[in-house]
Amino acid sequence: MKTNKKTTSNCNPFDFLTEEIIFTILDYLNDDPFSKKSLSLTCKALYSIESHHRKTLKPLRAELLSRTLHRYPHIEHLDMTLCPRIEDSMLNVVSLACKDALCSINLSRSRFFTNIGLSSLVSSCFNLVEIDLSNGVELNDLAAAAIAEAKNLEKLWLSRCKLITDMGIGCVAVGCRKLRLICLKWCLKVSDLGLQLLALKCKEIRSLDLSYLQITEKCLPSILQLQHLEDLVLEGCLGIDDDALSTLQQSCKSLKTLNMSNCHNHSHVGLSSLINGAENLRELTLAYGPAITEDLAKCLHTFSGLRSVKFDGCLVKCSGVRAIGRWPRSLKELSFSKCSGVEDDSLSFLVRAHKELTKLDITCCRKITYDSVDSITSSCRSLTSVRMESCSLVPKEAFVLFGQRCELIEELDVTDTKIDDEGLKSISRCSKLSSLKLGICLNITDDGLKHIGSSCSKLKELDLYRSLGITDEGIAAVTFGCPELEIINIAYNDKITDSSLISLSRCSRLRVLEIRGCPHVSSKGLSAIAVGCRQLAVLDIKKCFNINDNAMLQLAQFSQSLKQINLSYCSVTDVGLLALASMNRLRNITVLHLRGLTPNGLAAALLTCRGITKVKLHASFKPLLPKSLLDYIEAHGCVLHWRDKAFQVEMDPKGWKLHFGKSPEAP
Repeated sequence: MKTNKKTTSNCNPFDFLTEEIIFTILDYLNDDPFSKKSLSLTCKALYSIESHHRKTLKPLRAELLSRTLHRYPHIEHLDMTLCPRIEDSMLNVVSLACKDALCSINLSRSRFFTNIGLSSLVSSCFNLVEIDLSNGVELNDLAAAAIAEAKNLEKLWLSRCKLITDMGIGCVAVGCRKLRLICLKWCLKVSDLGLQLLALKCKEIRSLDLSYLQITEKCLPSILQLQHLEDLVLEGCLGIDDDALSTLQQSCKSLKTLNMSNCHNHSHVGLSSLINGAENLRELTLAYGPAITEDLAKCLHTFSGLRSVKFDGCLVKCSGVRAIGRWPRSLKELSFSKCSGVEDDSLSFLVRAHKELTKLDITCCRKITYDSVDSITSSCRSLTSVRMESCSLVPKEAFVLFGQRCELIEELDVTDTKIDDEGLKSISRCSKLSSLKLGICLNITDDGLKHIGSSCSKLKELDLYRSLGITDEGIAAVTFGCPELEIINIAYNDKITDSSLISLSRCSRLRVLEIRGCPHVSSKGLSAIAVGCRQLAVLDIKKCFNINDNAMLQLAQFSQSLKQINLSYCSVTDVGLLALASMNRLRNITVLHLRGLTPNGLAAALLTCRGITKVKLHASFKPLLPKSLLDYIEAHGCVLHWRDKAFQVEMDPKGWKLHFGKSPEAP
């Protein structure tokens, strides 16, 4: 029997796949929106299937919201953070299009909507369980009352909603009885009364963030009676002191994490009263608080379930550190970042007792030496994260110990230390290494970096800020051996040229590139990045004098994921800036001291940038731009930051002395 070749050639192979199989394929493409879009445009059938498959949406432009929601009728999670201007009419569009399908909406970066839009949203989308209204500085109690109509709401973020008072919180408490999480950080008009109402009505609360509220001990008894409360944040609550805490008659037995950072008015006495009986406590943060004394350590001695403790920025007493070493069970995570008073003897005693540590932060502990590292690496063989930036007394020989004894390390920060190539050679044994920070490490060279490139194939983040011994050769070795690289900082290195950027263009997953102060890179290298690194989102090319409009044109064509760029001191003109302004995802741009930028070019670029939310400009431009234009830009959700920073005279690679005056053409 002959096969009809014509019929076979016209057959769509996707017709043989079930809808469930195509859904599975689309699930694999969730991290690559461009591939998903390409697949959906293959044929009408896939276009239709993809529209019904998508459940999450993050629109780029608010004016296209109606059309986009019509294209995707089954959206459950709507993220509006890329749309700075959202008016009531747009929330009405959402309510009509999504209805009972919508489960969560994020409006934390959006402005201009009021209680009217919120009321329309929650009345139609009655299955909403999550609403993020953070940074809603103009939202008031009427908005809170509108939110109270969301009867099924479980998670609510109101961070920095500074006009909402106890009355608004009372409305939420009465209406949203199913709340499990609420964040009230920086809601400065919310007091004890509002929290008492919240605790009285919303018995299901698991997570409560009260950071920087002006509250006192009056609300604590009600909060501690919440039977399901697991996560409590009291950061910066200065009204809670020892006298207040000593009045507590009960604790919260369900509490698992407690954050009391930046609380200066309590000691171990008050802390003991607060957590007395909280046998489930797992994580405790006391950063930038009272001194870590023996008494404070003793009050935590009985918490056998405690696994993570952070003392960042505290004065540490040696007796306190030793007392922590006598706790009955080993900690998993410990942070002494920027703590004065940490010394070899006490730290060594501690780590010998807490051998199960997986994360250790001793950033800026400037008194520790080789002995501490010897004790840490010999005792804590399961370490996966070590941060020890600016530990200036640790000699280069100590860093070899990490590779010899702690091969499970995934994250290592040795910024501003004496580590050398031998240390890097040893650390290269850590085959799971994903983040390595070597900024201001003046003893390392390409030879050491080559070992990392040849053995650490899972590396995703590399910081070489001001590490002047690194050249193009070292960067090439890393890019060849670490194809999954996503973040790299090679700022302020005059040995880096276009060759490094061409090497980096092989890393297709690169998202963040910082090359500020690299005078020998040019548009040629950056163009290679634009073509090869399509996921690039953050770019800093400040003081890269040889980068001009040619690179901007390439970025505009190929780097459609770009969200943030710093162009200061480059050779970009109106043409390049206008090209960038056409990019849909660009949100944050810094354009200080561009000698080729004119007021007319800047005005045109600002009008073209539809989704821009933040622009840094030189103050000399402000009187040269029409006030109506500035008002229009700000009315569409863009914040203009004016800087009057004087131009820094530099020498470019050709030896010219660069000096930009404060003329309109070159501020």
